[in-house]
Formats: sequence, structure tokens, C-alpha cells
Amino acid sequence: MEKEGVTVAEWVFLRVLYDANRIAPSMLAERMGMTRGAISKLAERLGEKGLVEHEANPTDRRAQVLALTHAGRAMVPALAEIADANDAAFFKMLAPDEQRALRALLMKIVLERKLTKAPID
Repeated sequence: MEKEGVTVAEWVFLRVLYDANRIAPSMLAERMGMTRGAISKLAERLGEKGLVEHEANPTDRRAQVLALTHAGRAMVPALAEIADANDAAFFKMLAPDEQRALRALLMKIVLERKLTKAPID
């Protein structure tokens, strides 16, 4: 991700926004388990990189929504390939059933500890 000029937090932001198409910053914060301030910070950084833009909310002109720019939308599939390759390289020594078990154990910890905050850097 770093070679593409994107942090892990920015990648997660872009991926969620890719699926949402257009979304209010407050709703994006909720989906990502982040504060509105953290979302604003990430949106600003990604806006400076030309990957995210603010648009008027079509149902409420006083509000704004976040959307990927053309460059941002084009970048997400390439970043997804990088993320998939990183996962494959990192976890290649584990058999598929071991990978599933690890994922389940990590999710158990996340749920038990109520880990909802994502890093913003």
C-alpha cells in the first residue's frame, strides 16, 4: 500500500467508500467504527491526493456526502490485488483450515474486547 501512497487506514476508507458509492461522513464513521473527526481527517488527506471528493447530498442540499473520484474508483481494484497478495504471502504457511481458525480466533478477541476503533494513520 505504501508504494501506492496509501496508508492501511486510507485503504480501508477507500474500500468501504467503493462499496457504498456515496455516503454521509457520519454513516461512514459508523460503518468503520471511527469518529467523525477521524473520518474528516482521512477524507481530507484522500481529497488532497485526488481520490475522494465531497458532494452535495441529493436528498438534503445542506449536507454533504463523500464519493470516490474517478481516480479513486480506479485505484481500489489495484489496491485490492495488492492486499490479497499481501495476505497470501503472509499466511501462505497456514493451511486453509488453519487460516479459518485463526480468523475465527481473532474475531472472538475483537468481539470480546469490543475492538471497534480503526487506526487513522
